Amino acid sequence: MIPDLAALQAIGAAQQPTYPDPAAVDNAVSKLRGFPPLVFAGECDELKEKIAAVGRGDAFLLAGGDCAEVFDQVNADNVRNKLRVLLQMAVVLTYAGSMPVVKMGRLAGQYAKPRSSDTETRDGVTLPAYRGDAVNGFEFTEESRIPDPQRLVDVYNASASTLNLIRAFTNGGYADLRQVHTWNTDFVRESPFAQRYEQMANEIEKALEFMQAIGADPDEFHRVDFYSSHEALLLPYEHAMTRIDSRTDDPYNVSGHFLWIGERTRQLDGAHIEYFKHLSNPIGCKVGPSATPDDVLALASALNPKNEEGRLTLITRFGAGKIRDVLPPLVEKVRAEGVNVTWVTDPMHGNTFEASTGFKTRRFTDVLDEVQGFFDVHRALGTVPGGMMVEMTGDDVTEIVGGGEEIDEHGLAHRYESVVDPRLNRVQSLELAFLVAEMLRR
Repeated sequence: MIPDLAALQAIGAAQQPTYPDPAAVDNAVSKLRGFPPLVFAGECDELKEKIAAVGRGDAFLLAGGDCAEVFDQVNADNVRNKLRVLLQMAVVLTYAGSMPVVKMGRLAGQYAKPRSSDTETRDGVTLPAYRGDAVNGFEFTEESRIPDPQRLVDVYNASASTLNLIRAFTNGGYADLRQVHTWNTDFVRESPFAQRYEQMANEIEKALEFMQAIGADPDEFHRVDFYSSHEALLLPYEHAMTRIDSRTDDPYNVSGHFLWIGERTRQLDGAHIEYFKHLSNPIGCKVGPSATPDDVLALASALNPKNEEGRLTLITRFGAGKIRDVLPPLVEKVRAEGVNVTWVTDPMHGNTFEASTGFKTRRFTDVLDEVQGFFDVHRALGTVPGGMMVEMTGDDVTEIVGGGEEIDEHGLAHRYESVVDPRLNRVQSLELAFLVAEMLRR
């Protein structure tokens, strides 16, 4: 049984905001406990089975979305744009890599972010750090930066709106494979990857016409299964969104299908591990370069004591320069002990640096090299490179240097919109998909 919220907080929960009014937190949590589920336990079980297939090498996991969602971008255009690029990436990986792709968004809940410091100082003024729209405002004012528990309720409402839009798009015709050309209509035409995509879309269209001619028209051609995920950082929100499944009497977090623990909150004796180990959802844990093989085994023992397939995904975030050295001993130890985990790479967080122009950015070549290193290590060891989790957007932002558009450090200022971490734009995301598809094919 999941400990109550007070017991979890007594254990010591890292990266939690300090709310000025505890009674207001209790009020927000009470409201959330009475709200309907955002996802259903059966959908979580379905995803767990698919992640088990990923772990066996029978599918590939693609997860993508914003580093941190913001409330004022919850609208049909923004949601559709992100979904469109994820669908394009998935089609490329499926077709070119001849591999089923499990599609998952970093959305409908990714509103809180851990921070390296509790405060931020500008021009001699120190205020609480921005911890995502779930906690406080981005504007650098004293009023905006005060943690507000009403924002937890706002997270629920924004996530519900996002999921409603996604379900409408994925089941209402937008995700139909016959739309592969439509997804590309307003792409950057001079991009060679947009042209490659169009050529592939023509081949898919011909294949669909053939299938239709022989009377084959399965439901999978017209809709897709799409799952939501986020870092379950704020324990008051996550605990309030935990429900007991009427079928099994097991606890599920119904704020998202897949939840993960971040690198900064994976302490074995911490509150996040204690909370997660009771959930029945498929779960993930970020693992950085400080993790030892024994750390990984201890995490697996705590989070997946039954050693279930599909239960635990380890999301590695080492950096391009470290992955080929740090990952092998972890994978070898896990394999030697017969531990069931699904390995996924996060090629974003270990490759961040500050550009000469002051922008927080990443190099596209580093992102690609970390994915390549992830594949290289698993191929050398005979294990499965299960998937990737990337920070991307459906918009033509300029936040990551390099790629086919050759964005340089000065070009970052053209359209830098992220409030936390830099994201791949549409062209870079599609380019990455084609390059990873070649890794899958090999």
